[in-house]
Order: sequence, then C-alpha cells, then structure tokens
Amino acid sequence: MGIWDEIFKTFRKGSSLTRLIYFNVSVFILISIGSIIGYLLNSQELSVKILNLFSVPASLNALAARPWTLLTYMFTHKDILHILFNMLWLYWFGLIFLEYLDQKKLVGVYLLGGLSGAVIYIISFNIFPVFKSVVADSVAIGASASVMAVVVAISAYVPDYSVNLLFFGRIKIKYIAIAIFIFTSVMDFSTNSGGKLAHIGGALLGYFYTINLRKGHDMGKGLNKVIDFFVTLFKPRKKFKVTYKKPVNDYEYRKARAEHQEQINKILEKISKGGYDSLTKEEKDLLFRESQKKN
Repeated sequence: MGIWDEIFKTFRKGSSLTRLIYFNVSVFILISIGSIIGYLLNSQELSVKILNLFSVPASLNALAARPWTLLTYMFTHKDILHILFNMLWLYWFGLIFLEYLDQKKLVGVYLLGGLSGAVIYIISFNIFPVFKSVVADSVAIGASASVMAVVVAISAYVPDYSVNLLFFGRIKIKYIAIAIFIFTSVMDFSTNSGGKLAHIGGALLGYFYTINLRKGHDMGKGLNKVIDFFVTLFKPRKKFKVTYKKPVNDYEYRKARAEHQEQINKILEKISKGGYDSLTKEEKDLLFRESQKKN
C-alpha cells in the first residue's frame, strides 16, 4: 500500500479529530506551495492573494466579498510553528474531549469556536478606535480560536481531570487551560491583538458551550445537521444493478419444471432410506423453500 493510500485510509477511518488535523495540514501545504510558486516567480503579490483567499478580513466590505473566509481561516496557517503548536494542543485536548463527549460535539465546538473568534475579532476591529488605521488591511488566520474553544470546553466539563506534565507532575486541566488562556490571550495584548481577540472569542464559546451542554442543550447540534446534510448530498449513491431475465418458451418451462420435480423426488427418496439427517445442507434448504411455496 502506497503512502497516499495509507493517508486516505487513515482519513476515511480516522476520528473527527484526525480529520480536523488533516484539513489543517492540507491547507498549510496548499498555502506553502503557493508561497513557493510566488517566490520562484518573484511575485510576492501572488503569495498574498493566495493567503487572502483563506484569511478572514476585519473589513466588512472585504468580508462581504469573501464570506467563505469565516470558515477557511480557522484551517489556515502560514508558519510551521504556528500550525505545530495549534495541532499539538488540538490533539492533546481533543483526545481528552473524545473520552467524555462524541465526535460530532468536537467538530461543533471547533467550528463554533472559530466562528466566535472571527466575530469578536471583526467587531472589535470595527468599533475600537485603536484599530481604525489598520482595519482595512487586517486579516486573521489560524486555528487558535477553535483550539481554545476545545481546550476550555473540555476543561470546564471535566475540570478535575489531571495529566502528568514533565517537571510539574500531575496537574488538573483546568489550571492548564487557565495558563494557556493567560499566556496566549492576555499577556502583551498589543502584540497580535487580533489573534488574541479571536482567542477570547473561542474561549467564551467553549465555556458557554459546556454550560449549555450541562443544561441539556447542544449548541452545535444545528451546525452538525447542516454538515450531515452536505456530507449526504455529496456522498456517492449506491448503484442498483437491474437484471433482466430472458423469457422462456413453453418447452423450456416444462423441462425446467420436470428437472426440479425430479430433484425433489430424489430428496424424498433419500429421506425414506436414510432419514432427514442424511440430507446435505443444500438439499435441506431446497426442501424448505419448496415447503414454503406450498404453504
């Protein structure tokens, strides 16, 4: 089996966590190829255009022209360290998430967290004066808001779940989640403030998701129904094979009927000599089908 066959097999049979990571890696490879092409053609503009196709803009006018970026931005990374740390956090906390909650909830939290992060980022850049000079050119990329939502959601759901950290020993994940939030979303806020605002949006979504889930309401249920609809819509439908049996004439019909009756007579004769247990499985099945016809 080739490496591509192995990758596709892992994607098809893997969990939603595996697929989310694969989507992120695939978009990263696509962006990287675009950057290489732009470099070889000495066209920085080409690289920027490709990245902008996936990045969510802060400008409302730009967003109206590229509405799909509300979804694609949360799978988009430009730097290797950016995607590496995001995917590691997603993998570690995603595994814990799947110990207690199902795969559809993981996808729901990831997507809703990303959307929440984008909304907070866009609103903030359009209402706070500090961003007025950069709102027209600002874009956001990365799975950080989505990952933050997963981290906070499962940490709020099982706050006393503990993991063993090197040099620190066993620590409850609620403390890890708090530390991640402070270091990535609060400290040095003026640097990458757009990303930090998106982190805050993801964290808020994760927290309120768990609060609502404990009340019996899954905030991602509607979104998962939409996903299921599109998956079903594009899923290849099974082909039904229709066979046509050629009509037989009277002679062929009588001949087949006589041969069938002869086979039944031989089975009955075999029963009279050796009993029912002397029949083979095929003969017993044939006799059973014949008895059903007569009932």
